[in-house]
Amino acid sequence: MVTKKITNKSEASPEEIKPKKETGSETSSSIAIKKIVHGQAHISASYNNTLLSITDDNGNMVAWSSAGSLGFKGAKKATPYAATKIVETIMEKIKKMGISDVSVFVRGVGGGREAAIRALANKGMNIISIKDVTPLPHNGCKPKKVRRI
Repeated sequence: MVTKKITNKSEASPEEIKPKKETGSETSSSIAIKKIVHGQAHISASYNNTLLSITDDNGNMVAWSSAGSLGFKGAKKATPYAATKIVETIMEKIKKMGISDVSVFVRGVGGGREAAIRALANKGMNIISIKDVTPLPHNGCKPKKVRRI
């Protein structure tokens, strides 16, 4: 037979017990909303989807949205209508932060490029600059060898 050894835990004094400190990520009430005046709007418009993210001047993400996250499916994700809906949801997310001036950076060739910029302007954003940052190859890849028969 196996005998078990039972030990009693001694109670710690109240001075020894320290409460755990709560961090900001664990409690939603302790999150402070930063007041940002100037930000950056990064629009990625591909043939398949349209993405919009708002950052502060340092590049820290403030809010983002995409056509796929709003429930658009298939080819409807790259339409100008989806781009305007993305801007509407972003404006709801950032209205407490006080962002009024944005610099717009557009990447891609999709249909939601101009529609997203127009929707930002119509919703009351002051657009300071628009820059196209679509990546372009300088010389491209080496072509395939000529086929010999």
